[in-house]
Amino acid sequence: MEKQIPGEPLPSREPTIRSSFGGEQSADGKNLVEQVEAILQERIRNGDQHARFTLGQFYFEEGLYKEAIVQFERLKEKDWQAMYQLGVMYYDGLGTKENHKLACEYMRKVATSESQRAKHLVRAAQYNLGRAHFQGYGVAQSDAEAEKWWILSADDGNPEGSVRAMTMLGMFYSREDTKNLKKAFFWHSEACGAGSLESQGALGVMYEHGQGKRRDPTSAFECLKEASERGSVYAMGNLVAHYYNRKLYTKAADLAAKVSQYQPEDVQTIATHTDCIPGFIAKGIAMACFFYARCLHMGHGVRQNKDEAKTYYSKAFTFDPDMTAMLQNQMTHGRI
Repeated sequence: MEKQIPGEPLPSREPTIRSSFGGEQSADGKNLVEQVEAILQERIRNGDQHARFTLGQFYFEEGLYKEAIVQFERLKEKDWQAMYQLGVMYYDGLGTKENHKLACEYMRKVATSESQRAKHLVRAAQYNLGRAHFQGYGVAQSDAEAEKWWILSADDGNPEGSVRAMTMLGMFYSREDTKNLKKAFFWHSEACGAGSLESQGALGVMYEHGQGKRRDPTSAFECLKEASERGSVYAMGNLVAHYYNRKLYTKAADLAAKVSQYQPEDVQTIATHTDCIPGFIAKGIAMACFFYARCLHMGHGVRQNKDEAKTYYSKAFTFDPDMTAMLQNQMTHGRI
């Protein structure tokens, strides 16, 4: 489980500010940002209590972070959403220098608030505090504190709980230092039921190898197939392995050939689009590259080409040396 896990963005059921102003654009060719600024500044002058936050959030969504932080700073003592966004921005260094300690102070205020106006933010803030403790940024590194805050955030898997916290608990209980595979399976199941793509792929792997649950190849295939169709590259890599180990070489080679075309610079783009962790995306690509190399080397499901196989073995190592070493060891012992 890598340290660079994503934060929880501002919870919102609303569309983007840009889309909500689609009907208020003038036809005089003015830039959209200028149009929205003019509309919201007018609302601020007229006493609209929500307009300043809306303006700050619009700047945030447009990547105008310095402008956004000015608005949020003016609101932080009376608007919980502004305080939350300041926590996000100081943690990630958006529009300002990183200040993890201050970010955690803001998040803690939101996470422990009993105000009805902060209620919809509490679980997300609790997740972010757990993340900070896990990473050791702004607070002392503590697995116990990370676990505590994530459990609070997950809220027993209830609909108001943070789905990201459920997924992180699944990963937390899968790592060597805090391993409890039954708990890992439980939390990945909860997260998957709530729509987590990351956890759906992880569940497929757990079913495949009998981790935290009796081995179930059918359920493994269903999870890996659906997660792959939804865009999980980690699931794709494991689906390649699923096919290969059952001697479905043509299917393995076809899928592996597609996934192995990704380049290192694609990982972050995929992470942004799928909301999956970059390290697991890289593992999925490494698996696909390795199995494609094996197919090429042996002529399984594809024309044999040992020279090209070497290229893909090397590419697998580039994406994830540890995963490649593990697969190499399995190959040496005749398990692949």
